This record gives sequence, C-alpha cells and structure tokens, in this order.
Amino acid sequence: MQTINRFLYGPTPEERIRAWQSKLRTEQRHLDREMRQLDVATNKARQTVKQLATKGDVKSARILAKEVVRSEKQKDRLSVSKARLGSINSQLQQQMAMAKVTGSIQKSTEIMRLSNSLIKLPQISQTMREMSMEMTKAGIMEEMLEDTLDMEDDEELEEEADEEVDKVLFQLTDGKLGQAGAVSNELPSLEDKLQEEETERNMEMYRQQLNGILSG
Repeated sequence: MQTINRFLYGPTPEERIRAWQSKLRTEQRHLDREMRQLDVATNKARQTVKQLATKGDVKSARILAKEVVRSEKQKDRLSVSKARLGSINSQLQQQMAMAKVTGSIQKSTEIMRLSNSLIKLPQISQTMREMSMEMTKAGIMEEMLEDTLDMEDDEELEEEADEEVDKVLFQLTDGKLGQAGAVSNELPSLEDKLQEEETERNMEMYRQQLNGILSG
C-alpha cells in the first residue's frame, strides 16, 4: 500500500525532508573539504610571504599577502555558509516533527531566507536552487523572483586596502616588516639568484592554488 501511495502521490513529507537533509549534509562535507584545501594552500603562502618580506622583496610579499587576505575572507564565508546549511537542517527537523502531527509541511520564512543567501555561493548554488524549487513545490517556501532576492555584499573577497595588507604582513613577519627591504651594497651571488628564482616559482604556484580554490 505504501508503495502504491508513493507512486500515486509521490514521497511523503517525511521522505522529502530526509532527502533534503541528506543533500545538506553532503554539501557541508564538500565545504569542509574545500576549507581544508584552502588552509593547506594558505599556510604555504604564509611561509612564502615571510621569506619574501625577510629578503626585502616587499612588493612580491604584498602581492601574495593580498591572496592570503582573500583566502581568509573566503574561508570565513564558507564557514558561515556551512553554519547556514546546519540551520536549514535544524529547521527541517522541526518541520519533520510538525509533519508527523499534521501530516503536512508548513511555510518557513527562515528556511527561505537562509536558502536565498546560500544560492549566491558558487560551490552550492546549483544544489540550493534545486532544493529551493522542490521546497517551493512542497509548500515550505514561496516562489521568489531572482531580482527580488536580498543580495548580500560580495565585495568581501575583493583585494583588501593596503593598510589591511600591511597588518597581515606585519603579523606574518613577526613585526619585522619594517626591517625588510634594507638596501644592500653587496652584489647578489649565484646562490641568491637561484634561491630567488625558486621563491618566485613557489609564490606563483601558491597564488595559482589560492586563486583556483577561491574561484571554485
């Protein structure tokens, strides 16, 4: 009988909610993995910033420090998004309890608000769009036009102002940034040149890694 009802009327409210919760947990794991990758790339970049600043190459250090700042902002954004996924999961758990009593799903402005904010995150945008459509059909959310969504300020991932980057450089070099860039009268040795080329290659590699994660 249950199989026949599912064929005629589709999944029950409880089954719909469990399916959504499963998707939310999957997306949380994806964000966790991305944050770990971001941590690894950022920590390597931090070490390169220290090396560059210590050698006096403040210009290159500043360029890479901006990538570190951007990666920190991105990690914060991913962390907030993971928390929002958890909040939707909790709201759905409440819906589950209500569905067992009333046999139906109720509208939730909180789920709609959280879902709309998560749609703007590229990593989970597609999943959240699909879930929002399913929840709208199920009666949890009201259909909203794309241009009426409450868009947040996404400029947080833009390159920070110079004074903020200076702060990061100061922290990464243990307060020794002011000593960086001292002019030396000695000509660079072949070993210095080779080491500089190696550092430059490492810096470019970490920049590419960070940019790849940030634009993912």
